[in-house]
Amino acid sequence: MSKLKPSEQQESDRWDPSALKISQNFVESAGVKKALLTVPVRKPTRQEFVRIHPDSQYQLETLTLELKEDRELYLVDPDLWNLLPGEVVPKLLLTAINRQGVLFLWPIRLPGEDGKLDQWNHSAIQASQLASKHWVRVAANMHLGAYECFEAMGEIPEPCWPEQSFRDLLEIAFTDRYIDSETHPVIQRLRGLA
Repeated sequence: MSKLKPSEQQESDRWDPSALKISQNFVESAGVKKALLTVPVRKPTRQEFVRIHPDSQYQLETLTLELKEDRELYLVDPDLWNLLPGEVVPKLLLTAINRQGVLFLWPIRLPGEDGKLDQWNHSAIQASQLASKHWVRVAANMHLGAYECFEAMGEIPEPCWPEQSFRDLLEIAFTDRYIDSETHPVIQRLRGLA
């Protein structure tokens, strides 16, 4: 067995895969912090496991306006709610996260003035309650007319929730989708002025 000279030993270690592999905590050890620049507002996809933030401070019951054809949900300033009868609907905005660490706000329709709620939204609320304690997948079942909820069978680690406050998450999610005046383009569009 031949011994390598120190310079040759250093050369051979340079290409050792185990020496080149990044660690699981690379971001932490690199001294950087990931900036949260985007918070989507959407339902969970049928193939992703999600959790709901267990703190009630990370959810909001409010009135929203949805442009169905654009698939965009807007927050509406409370002073304008009475200007949009039939357009604003009550929604529950929940802070959710998937296994890949992607944070999003999950909007679920709440009962309207008549107190009624369809099976789709009723089952979504039930699924979200389960997701506050367990990793779940939520899938639409057209024959059932509701969502089905599937709990993960394996041991999935608890999610790493961001440091940002819920107020900050709302600002990031709705910064370009907040209706704050009668001259807002969405209100102008609904009135046929734009």
